[in-house]
Amino acid sequence: MLLKSCFDRLVSFFGLIIFFPVLFIVAILIRVKMSGGPVIFKQNRVGKNGRLFTMYKFRSMTVGHGGSSVSVAGDSRITPLGAVLRKYKLDELPELWNVLKGDMSLVGPRPDVPGYVDCLIGEEREVLKLKPGITGPASLKYRNEEVLLAKVENPQKYNDEVIFPDKIRINLYYYHNYSFWKDIQMIVCTVLGRKMRYNNEII
Repeated sequence: MLLKSCFDRLVSFFGLIIFFPVLFIVAILIRVKMSGGPVIFKQNRVGKNGRLFTMYKFRSMTVGHGGSSVSVAGDSRITPLGAVLRKYKLDELPELWNVLKGDMSLVGPRPDVPGYVDCLIGEEREVLKLKPGITGPASLKYRNEEVLLAKVENPQKYNDEVIFPDKIRINLYYYHNYSFWKDIQMIVCTVLGRKMRYNNEII
């Protein structure tokens, strides 16, 4: 895991430098198009070993919104600009800072809000031994999660009973079968929007 850690820090450092113009432009657009709120959305997420950390993303929703932690495509809380940022994953670029700080990894399980990890039992809790990631096998499989949830009658129930358990299954496989080269492949597939074969399925 030392190679993974060094790779994370190196790539996140140069990533922040390379993507600085994009970060700057997105920040200006949010300030202009979504005035009245912060540019950066901060939220407590559960990290490695269950430790809470502050995750940073570009704000994509209206200020002071309520409702479920599960969002779907067409959600009224998501602004038009926010929808574009989410579609191209630009809202997640500030998470490179989390990677540089050591709170997150480039590849790993997506960090959940407090509450979901409380449902993990037995072997499932091994997922908490991993640093959460910007992308990962479960993220690739459910890259269109918001669209999928918009098609079901009860998005929250479908997420809790179908998607969340499947993500745990995929992330457990990732934990027990870690490969640095698979990490590289996942990063490339995330950037290029491509699919890959992983654990005998296409993600």
